[in-house]
Amino acid sequence: MSVPLSERLLDFPVLEQEKGSATSMNTSTVTEFVFLGLPHSRSIQLLLFLLVLACYMAILLGNLLIVVTVHAEPRLLQSPMYLFLGNLSIIDTAVGSVAVPKMLAELASYGKTISLGGCMTQIFFLHFFGGSEMLLLTLMAYDRYVAICHPLMYMTTMNRSHCRRLLVSCWVGGLIHSSTQLVLLLRLPFCGPNKLDNFYCDVPQVVKLACADVYVTEILMVANSGLLSLVCLFIVLVSYAVILATLRGYFRESGRKALSTYGSHLTVVNLVFVPCLFVYLVPSSSSNVDKMASIFYTIVTPALNPMIYTLRNREMREAMGRLKNQCIFSHFPAKGQK
Repeated sequence: MSVPLSERLLDFPVLEQEKGSATSMNTSTVTEFVFLGLPHSRSIQLLLFLLVLACYMAILLGNLLIVVTVHAEPRLLQSPMYLFLGNLSIIDTAVGSVAVPKMLAELASYGKTISLGGCMTQIFFLHFFGGSEMLLLTLMAYDRYVAICHPLMYMTTMNRSHCRRLLVSCWVGGLIHSSTQLVLLLRLPFCGPNKLDNFYCDVPQVVKLACADVYVTEILMVANSGLLSLVCLFIVLVSYAVILATLRGYFRESGRKALSTYGSHLTVVNLVFVPCLFVYLVPSSSSNVDKMASIFYTIVTPALNPMIYTLRNREMREAMGRLKNQCIFSHFPAKGQK
């Protein structure tokens, strides 16, 4: 028995409606995210604003001082170690500037939202500079390994052009890492909820808000960010283990000076890599741990790095002293000079 034409025409709009609703599930309807990591008390917000502002000023002034000192001293600029240190300060300034200005604006006002595009932009630049920093710290460990374990080959291996190529490879590696993270996120639909339990956008919290199966994405995230941190940390630790074994018989002479430099580097390595391992290698960790690790990585570490390198490095302190004297004499010339 055939179905009447009128009944078939009545069924047609229903099918079209179901098709349209199924298609809409694959598109993002969320246009902004709300941060829940910031306190609701106005007095606490103002206190945190002052603390974060002080840290951000330390990030800008401390890292800028290192960059100016390295470029003002030709002897330091010709050294691969200080060339890498200047680039590390540039990256620390960039890492601190990705999320902290937005956080200051949120603490100064009652706004706690960020657009979807702004969120993706934060994630891109955070992983771009963060990945470049991890690769640069690994490169700095390799530089010290060649200098101590193969001193006769050092000037040939770490010549100026080769150092520049290695620096470019660090930045390119960070770009590839960040682009991969962004591509994985842009494939996900976001249709609610839109509340992030953090004070800035990052992959682990954003992925959890996707209205789709994110198991594969989380595995790829661990493979991309977590393994990058783990592999770089492993290379750094192995490099310094070999260096310490080489310097074992020379601690009373030149070994003490070398250990001071390596101690500074290892301190920075721990401040950078340990929070990243908590956030990315263990994506199911608690939100409180993630927030503490995020604060260390984006605010505390970029502010502490300049102090660690300047307080424990005699050459940097002496270079800064000469730079200060040059600035004083340039503004206050000796008597009889015009």
